[in-house]
Amino acid sequence: MAPKLRLDSRGIGAMLKSAGVASAVEAAAEATLSNVGAVQAHDGQVVPVEISTGTTDRAVARVTLLHAAGLGLQAKHGTLTKAAQAAGLQVRGG
Repeated sequence: MAPKLRLDSRGIGAMLKSAGVASAVEAAAEATLSNVGAVQAHDGQVVPVEISTGTTDRAVARVTLLHAAGLGLQAKHGTLTKAAQAAGLQVRGG
């Protein structure tokens, strides 16, 4: 019989909020941002891209297309998905 394993939920939570994990998450977001490159909307305007960081139950970083056409660019061309994959991140639906 396999030995019983007990997870340290508080320890795992503390690790996921740690500066080291936050740094790794931010580095992945920066790599994604650099892979987005210069994106243009249908009207020819350059679409600005922003990173925002924070903490929920873990360290998080969001890469956002800051233009009204951003949602359409992601839906039609997968702009952020392709950039994240090029950064070596695994992208799953949901």
